[in-house]
Amino acid sequence: MLQSVSSPAARAAEPASPGIRRALSHIERHFTEALYLDDLAALAGLSVCRFVTVFRRQVGLTPHRFVCRERVRYARGLLVDGVPAAQAALEAGFFDQSHLSRHFKSVYGVTPGRYLRELVQSPPMRAGRIGYPARSTFSPVSSSRPA
Repeated sequence: MLQSVSSPAARAAEPASPGIRRALSHIERHFTEALYLDDLAALAGLSVCRFVTVFRRQVGLTPHRFVCRERVRYARGLLVDGVPAAQAALEAGFFDQSHLSRHFKSVYGVTPGRYLRELVQSPPMRAGRIGYPARSTFSPVSSSRPA
């Protein structure tokens, strides 16, 4: 039941707008801190409304959703490393553990506790990182070729 979630920035094509790239860079460096739309919009050189529209079009998520996913991804790493959930929530920029749990469940489909239990019970992956699928080495070989 563990779902694979990669960084939205990694999935999205490189944003065409230099302003959005500046905002993304700022978010990726400061996602554990309080971030404000008007500051991000100013970095991008856009009004708040236009910034949200352009960001969503280029990144595939609203700025708020993008920040939440970055925080959840970071908190997941802390949890896997054995950091208590309440501490991981605060370090990742959430208000408290329930705030983390709500967003964690929206991203991964399970609560942090269940995620960790399933992680312990699941067989080890050959390659890849936690939450990311291993690359398959299976290559089908056919014994007959079409004529």
